[in-house]
Amino acid sequence: MPATANLAIVGGGMLGMALAKRLTAAGHRVTLFESGGASGGLASADPIGPFVWDRFYHVILSSDRELLDLVDELGLSDRLRWQRSRTGFFVGDELVPLTTVVDFLRFPPINLIDKARLAATILWASRIRDGRALESVPVSEWLVRWSGQRVFDRLWLPLLKAKLGDNYRTASASFIWAIIARMYAARRSGLKQELFGYVVGGYAAILDRLRQSLASSGVTTRTGADVVEVAEVDGGVSIRTATGSTETFDRAILTVGCQSVAAICPQLSAPERIRLSGVEYQGVICTSVLLRRPLGGYYITNLADSRLAITAIIEMTALVDPATFGGMSLVYLPWYLPAADPRWSLDDDAIVARSVRDLTLVYPNLTADDIVSVRVARARQVLALSTLEYSERSLPATTTSLPRVHLVNSAQIVNGTLNVNETLMLARQKAAELLPTLAGTAATPLASTR
Repeated sequence: MPATANLAIVGGGMLGMALAKRLTAAGHRVTLFESGGASGGLASADPIGPFVWDRFYHVILSSDRELLDLVDELGLSDRLRWQRSRTGFFVGDELVPLTTVVDFLRFPPINLIDKARLAATILWASRIRDGRALESVPVSEWLVRWSGQRVFDRLWLPLLKAKLGDNYRTASASFIWAIIARMYAARRSGLKQELFGYVVGGYAAILDRLRQSLASSGVTTRTGADVVEVAEVDGGVSIRTATGSTETFDRAILTVGCQSVAAICPQLSAPERIRLSGVEYQGVICTSVLLRRPLGGYYITNLADSRLAITAIIEMTALVDPATFGGMSLVYLPWYLPAADPRWSLDDDAIVARSVRDLTLVYPNLTADDIVSVRVARARQVLALSTLEYSERSLPATTTSLPRVHLVNSAQIVNGTLNVNETLMLARQKAAELLPTLAGTAATPLASTR
């Protein structure tokens, strides 16, 4: 029987938790290090008013097989709820529906020829199975080629700037392909209209069950454990936290962002540190607003208006039963920002003020009395940008220049877009890749200093 390895996983988000689950099931001993007060990462929940719900907005698609399998395994399938959603579009000071074919034909910003080219772009992208070939083409060049300059200027460019800022100039066509492919996955499986879903209780319910599952299988989770150094030592890897404690493991698996990896692993080779530091990330600042009344009934409203700092309006209670929030409405107002954007330095009050101002430009009848509660969530390393030739130039390897230190993070998602389902797929794929190596690891005694 292969020796059981004593493993450290740095980063207790959904990816780290899913890896811990798979590696423990294979017989290894796992300690999970999470800098926050609870594991869960981007999927975690926080209070808003008297309620608790996801810090960032999430949705389950009927094609999300990895996520649906996990929900079933955790005994939560009976708490799944499905809803047909509506989509809005704000352009030219007008909020219009964009859900049905009729809505599309009536869509005012572009003419029929433009609409035909736009539809052809989306259809063509939805039929591509592997987006890596698109990494050599700038996203703007590809969209102009397929949709035409007018459609690009009026629709695609404002949307790209909202999502990527000036980073759209360095993004490849693989970026937009991944978004289109995800939204059309269920249609390819035979559904005429996409159904959006959620679990009653939100991701807090999923994470609670997953934490219980990990604990019962022997996973040790250390919260409030900010890892500041990962170093190879004789026969293993030492993990040092900001509190000064140090523990030694056979191997370490890092699920944090590439720039964080470069910062906490001083022994990595210089070329590897440069490569990791060069991965460009988009972060998100997300204001959640609890309102006394609903807005327009659109789950998502796309914003093609350069005046707005917010990049979309997500009315969660167009999907989630408003009774969850005592009959009130929960709305998310995200800003997607490059790492160097000066707006990261704004305090929460300034972010809320600007976000609410933008919301009232779209919904001018909204008043201050309609707002019950607000909160602000921030995450700086969220989406690794699909830059030109990403797989060749930037894609991080699973095994680093330190043989006992491995990297598994969202920057390795190259044929999809970041979401929980893709995260779980990555955990499955990387666990299968690592297990043959871990099976040959001779266990070392657990050592620690505190």
